[in-house]
Amino acid sequence: MTSGVGAPARASIPARTLRTDRWWLPPLLTNLGLLTFIVYATVRSFMGKWYVVEQYGYLTPFYSPCLSESCLPGSSHFGTPLPELPGWIPLGFVALPFLLGFRLTCYYYRKAYYRSVWQSPPACAVAEPHGSYSGETRLPLIVQNAHRYFFYVALVVSVINTYDAIVALTHGLGLGNLVLLLNVVLLWAYTLSCHSCRHIAGGRLKHFSKHPLRYRAWTLVSKLNVRHMQLAWTTLGTLVLTDLYVMLVASGTISDLRFF
Repeated sequence: MTSGVGAPARASIPARTLRTDRWWLPPLLTNLGLLTFIVYATVRSFMGKWYVVEQYGYLTPFYSPCLSESCLPGSSHFGTPLPELPGWIPLGFVALPFLLGFRLTCYYYRKAYYRSVWQSPPACAVAEPHGSYSGETRLPLIVQNAHRYFFYVALVVSVINTYDAIVALTHGLGLGNLVLLLNVVLLWAYTLSCHSCRHIAGGRLKHFSKHPLRYRAWTLVSKLNVRHMQLAWTTLGTLVLTDLYVMLVASGTISDLRFF
């Protein structure tokens, strides 16, 4: 081996690590968190029911936009230009692949699953099990370079989710409205805190003094960018919370708390 921890110039240590603390705990928790969300989101996306409360205008983000004739009444805020879909195609298929691509190529999520799933490396001073490293220059990791394009679609989806929340407000105000609004606000915060957004705002400028508006935008995005990791995890939680609340109300398991 001519590279990595087994290179001739490196110290020959047979043990993978000499650390005695619980270095394996953060990668384990990351794996459990990601796996929980993936399983829940997959099940709900293919369930095909309990995703809209027509009476109050609640629509889960997992099914927005719903553009098929298979959509339940009240869930198609933009019409139904698509025919009925077979059960193996989720009703939110228009946005879900792009949102998945946006999260998978996110700079923070790369760090998270590179360390936890691929163990590359799992922790500081812990050797990774891989014998070689090619970076993000080959398939499938070369797709990571498309992150900025997924960001553009994520902006559009954020606008759609905002519209969904506003439509729900036309039916009155209930606890579900607050859940939808909280989810939208945090989704916007996560999307705008993206590294690509920061670069678009001012990353290529050579003189901030000549572009005061873009400098202001870059400054605001930079403040959000500091919290990008926290927002990445928080929005996974609010997506589940929002979908779960809509599902429970739509299925009649609970009643929505109405204020007026």
